Amino acid sequence: MEKKELEYIHSFAEYVDRFIRLLIDYSPKLVSALIILFVGLYVIRFINRLVRKIMVKRELDPTLSKFLADSLLWALRVLLFVTFISKLGIETSSFVAILGAAGLAIGLSLQGSLSNFAGGMLIILFKPFRVGDTIEAQGVVGTVLEIQIFVTKLITGNNQTIFVPNGILSNGVIINYSMQGNRRADLVFSLSYDTNIKTAKDIVMQVMLNHPKVLKNPAPTVTVRDLTDSAIHLSIKPWAKNVDFGDMSSDILENCKEAFDAAGIVTQPFVREASKG
Repeated sequence: MEKKELEYIHSFAEYVDRFIRLLIDYSPKLVSALIILFVGLYVIRFINRLVRKIMVKRELDPTLSKFLADSLLWALRVLLFVTFISKLGIETSSFVAILGAAGLAIGLSLQGSLSNFAGGMLIILFKPFRVGDTIEAQGVVGTVLEIQIFVTKLITGNNQTIFVPNGILSNGVIINYSMQGNRRADLVFSLSYDTNIKTAKDIVMQVMLNHPKVLKNPAPTVTVRDLTDSAIHLSIKPWAKNVDFGDMSSDILENCKEAFDAAGIVTQPFVREASKG
């Protein structure tokens, strides 16, 4: 065998021997680090289940409960990972500095998302609306399907799903039609000047009192809203429960028109909803 080959074999044997010695010296750290890792994962799962049960028992908002539990889970995992690599003998100060720099860079690149995240937290904490409420915000009206951390999911009356970013939603005007339980319709009928106002008001009031979905308390009202150059505008304000609002408003308009026709009262060629107020 040539001398060069013998040198290669001798060097390889030295490397193997050095690796075995290093493995023997390092094995206690490796074993203890693995024990910490597996025990830590078990403890984290136990703490996470316990925290979720406590929040369910205290009847916290489901979205907030899930977010807090997930945040705690990842925070404990990061802490466990840092402990694991520290036990292996790896310097953690530089690793923490890298994490901080990465977090700063990510934060600067995701300013819009962070704004939506903060808005989601404000909505979850202060509850201007809940799942199932009908709201109007950012030019859309819909029923809240889900409040997520970054967006709120709405469904409109024509079955369109709308995602509204929580940042602009939390900083804008929100009209919650469901919070008070009852809702008032503000309707207007335009009548001819030949109309006897008292007779027309009595007809409208009778229509509202006879409708089963119009609430007696608060009581419905009918008043003269305006006298224009061409018509008398009657303001009709019945109340209904939120679930009955749409059907009630439509029925009142239809029933009033039929009652006016039967009484010979002439309506102008438009019926419209008044501005809210």
